[in-house]
Amino acid sequence: MIGRMTAMAVMGALLGSAAWAQDHRFEISGNGGWTFSDGVTSAGGPVLGGDGELYDRIDPTDSFSWGLTIGYYLNENSELEFIYSQQQSTLEVSGTAVREIGDFSIKNYHGVYTYNFGETDAVARPYLSIGAGGTSYPGLTFTRITGDTGEIGGNTQFSGTLGLGVKVYPGSRAGLRLGARWTPTYIKSDSDGYWCDPYWGCYVVGNAQYSNQYELSAGLTLRF
Repeated sequence: MIGRMTAMAVMGALLGSAAWAQDHRFEISGNGGWTFSDGVTSAGGPVLGGDGELYDRIDPTDSFSWGLTIGYYLNENSELEFIYSQQQSTLEVSGTAVREIGDFSIKNYHGVYTYNFGETDAVARPYLSIGAGGTSYPGLTFTRITGDTGEIGGNTQFSGTLGLGVKVYPGSRAGLRLGARWTPTYIKSDSDGYWCDPYWGCYVVGNAQYSNQYELSAGLTLRF
């Protein structure tokens, strides 16, 4: 009798796990939030601009961001995710003055491993994620004081990402995802690189500098 009850319990657990695997294998999340971004300083010292001011730093301003995450569960806790995020920002130079160059968009593409804590039927599931991918800085055209236009060439750099948060599922399929993510990107340029423009001069980064992004986000998540 005890043996039969044990076998039935094991079978029930296996069927439950199989049902979860069938119903909750994929997860899609959309989010919006705010991203704090760092720029880089001029390795060669301040550059004299055409307006007589000295500029030694370029920064994307902190601004609104949004993203999309697609996940696939390997088992009840381990998940592989692809994360796309975009920050709509403004690029500015600073030193003895602060000057905006123009609108700017930073895009991130990352593959990550996510570990979800707790049972699959828990209302709240904290998670940790780590991954790698690329950060894209697109080209930007702006108008100089002289009236003609200049261009800053864009490029894509390798970047890592580390995140944590919690997924809250009041029901079985729809819930809320709250997250925080750090994305450091190594920046290095030459005469044709990103941190070089024909108006303020070339901002050559000869030493290791990182453009850090700190993202706080919230959004809807669905699993099926």
